[in-house]
Order: sequence, then structure tokens, then C-alpha cells
Amino acid sequence: MTSRIGICANPMSGRDVRRLAARASNMTFEAKRDMVARIVAGADALGVDEIYIAREPFKVATGAVEQMPIRAKVIVVDTPLTNSAADSEAMVRAFVEAGCSTVVSLGGDGTNRAIIRAHRDITLLPVSTGTNNVFPVLMEPTIVGMVAALDSRCLLDDPSLGARAKLLHVTTHSGATDVGVIDAVLLEDDHVGNMLPFDADKLRRILLTRAEPDAIGMSPIGGFIDVVDAATDAGLLVELGPGSRYPVPVSPGHFRDVDVAATRRVSFGETIVFEGRGVLALDGDRDHKLVPGQPASVRIERDGPRILDCSAAMRYAVAHGMMRAD
Repeated sequence: MTSRIGICANPMSGRDVRRLAARASNMTFEAKRDMVARIVAGADALGVDEIYIAREPFKVATGAVEQMPIRAKVIVVDTPLTNSAADSEAMVRAFVEAGCSTVVSLGGDGTNRAIIRAHRDITLLPVSTGTNNVFPVLMEPTIVGMVAALDSRCLLDDPSLGARAKLLHVTTHSGATDVGVIDAVLLEDDHVGNMLPFDADKLRRILLTRAEPDAIGMSPIGGFIDVVDAATDAGLLVELGPGSRYPVPVSPGHFRDVDVAATRRVSFGETIVFEGRGVLALDGDRDHKLVPGQPASVRIERDGPRILDCSAAMRYAVAHGMMRAD
């Protein structure tokens, strides 16, 4: 059986205007090319047969593999380019249609949200390159490539190595649907398409799949009160308003005092209503306008892609004799 992986490298992740208002590092195209090359090297060393990448103007992936002496076959797919999240969606659809069930992503929460909109029934290894990252992980790309190759060869099927991700399922008043991976946020008196950092004074309600005190962005607003991590079979609802005040790193190196009125855990399938005048933002993207009398509903389910724990996967591979070259 032919083993295949796809590498979805978002060239624009980590380069948005929000970085100008914080102290986030800038992820250059050259740095991303180097990360792709290391993923490819790791996957090739552990026997993957085919590696799928997409052509895009900045040549992040294609430039990374141009001079690499590898045994695996590199296949470049051409997809329509819109310079939007739709590009990541198109990449993943092309990879899955070609037979890839293991995908490595380079991007932030928004990139992975786009990938999951395109396809959920994959194994996803998300590598962080975005601005406010909770969903993807900081991991050496070489190791990620090795784990991806093992998974593509059907050697990491043990359920203990990775669970399906929690997702936010959104239904608007008009019946439109969407998904998020970390946070759904009601911002009062804001507008769709605004790319500036969130104004903490406009936060009214947050639903989190993960409330983690060691994260950046919306997640620690809940995480400073009640820790809900990726393994917790629940979400956390945060109501903003007079109550307790917390200093929150809403962006890298950028703190704001946030007033929290109340929090409570939310069970899978429970519907949370967002209503008011402003926007419903998902994973930092202000995509859905809200007006009085036209609410949106959000629920959490564990029906996202399988997310492999790379550290656990490598230890599993060693324990089962997968690392010998002979």
C-alpha cells in the first residue's frame, strides 16, 4: 500500500497586522521553507512513499524541496488561489482526493480551522506558525515528519496516541453553518473583517473548547479560572462583566485587564446562544455579523480530526521496534 502525507503550509500565517500591536515574532517565508524541508526530511527517513504539497506564489513548500535528495516522490498540486483561508481548504481537499489521510499543517488556529472546514476525517499534525496559537503545537518539524510517515504507513493506529479534536459548531440565524477550533467570541459594536486585535472592553461572551492558563489570547481568560484542556470532555463558557479582574496576555507580550462575571463548564451538545449587536468571531476571525433579534447558536462536539501526540507516538514507535533501519 502506498503511504502518503500532505503538507499544508499557509504562507500568510504569522504575518497579519495583529502582530504590529503586540510583541509577536514575525514568521518569514524562509523560516517556513526550512520547516517544510525538515518535515520532508523526517518523513522521507521513515519511509513515506509520496509527499503532497501545493503550488503558491511564495513557493514556501515547492521552494523547500527543490534541491532535496530524497527517495519519496513529491507531488505538487495546483489549486485556485484567492489569498484567503479558502486556499488552505482547497489544498486539503486536493490532498484527500489524492489519497492522503495524514496531513501536516503549518499555521495558526485560523489555518487549522480552514483545514477542518474542508475535511475532518484525517489525522492532523498541526505545527505552530501563527499569531495566537492554542490548537497547533511547538514541535521540532523533523519529528513531526517522522510521526506523519509512521501514521501514513498505518503503524500508529493505537487510540491512546491521539484523540479527535473538540470543535465549535456554529449555526447563524440565517441557517449558515461554520466551525471553530478554540474560541467563539461575542464582540459588541465590532464589525466583520476587522483585522485589529480584540478590544477587551468589547468582549461580552466567550465559549472555549480549551481554557488553558499557559496559552495566549482568549483561552487564558477562562484558563485562569477553570482549566479545560484538549482531553477534557467539556468546554467553558465565560461571561464578561463586573466581577473578578485578571491580567490576560491577549497577544504575545501584550496584556489587558479583563473583567469576568462568571464561568461554567459546558457539556458536549449543549447549545449556547450568542446575541447582540456586533460580531461572532471564531478563532480570532470576525466572520459573522450579529444584530438584535438574530442570534447565532454554538455547541461543542468531539468530532474533529484525530490529533496525534508526537511525543507519545515516538515512544510508541521505539517500544514496538519501528526505529530500526534494517
